[in-house]
Amino acid sequence: MRLSLLLASILPFAVSASSQEQIIISPMPQTNKESIASPFTSSQPTLADLLTIEPSASIYYSYARETEWSYRFSSESVWFTMLVPTNKAVMALAQKPHQGPESIEPHIGISEQELDESSKRNVERWVSAHIIPSRISLSDAPVSYETLQDGKLVTFNAVPDTKPDSPEWMRVTLENGVRIIGMKEAQNGVLYLIDGTVVPN
Repeated sequence: MRLSLLLASILPFAVSASSQEQIIISPMPQTNKESIASPFTSSQPTLADLLTIEPSASIYYSYARETEWSYRFSSESVWFTMLVPTNKAVMALAQKPHQGPESIEPHIGISEQELDESSKRNVERWVSAHIIPSRISLSDAPVSYETLQDGKLVTFNAVPDTKPDSPEWMRVTLENGVRIIGMKEAQNGVLYLIDGTVVPN
């Protein structure tokens, strides 16, 4: 009973005090709305985004992240056409990308540092052979394009008896009959999923 009397006597003062202490904030002055910091948004993902969310390309991307080009996968200042082998294609290789054309096994006379450096060079050769540093057109097949690996060209050949209304990428194969099985566009390039690998020089 005492508590309810106490609350009844204090309540009018509390309500009065709270309404008197309210501060009215004036609206923001009309300024250029673009000057207010806002996060950058784009309607399209970057190549790095596509590689991150593409589960069938995770092995290639794990190798690609070890190279000097990886930071460019999210850069807007470059355009890459990436030929990305599926995990299945990489696992089918007799020699894994870090091993190079000849298996590099530790043996007497080679230090761990030399082995690491050789593995890194092999990975860079292999990854760079799958990246074309420009836009490409597949409608004029057979056509060849230079990759990031010095002296390495990738040739696209027309596949006979394909439907003329199918996408360009479905009407070509790469060297050794490697097929493109998917295509995704990014704001800084195009990612083609392939069912094989490009053999570096």
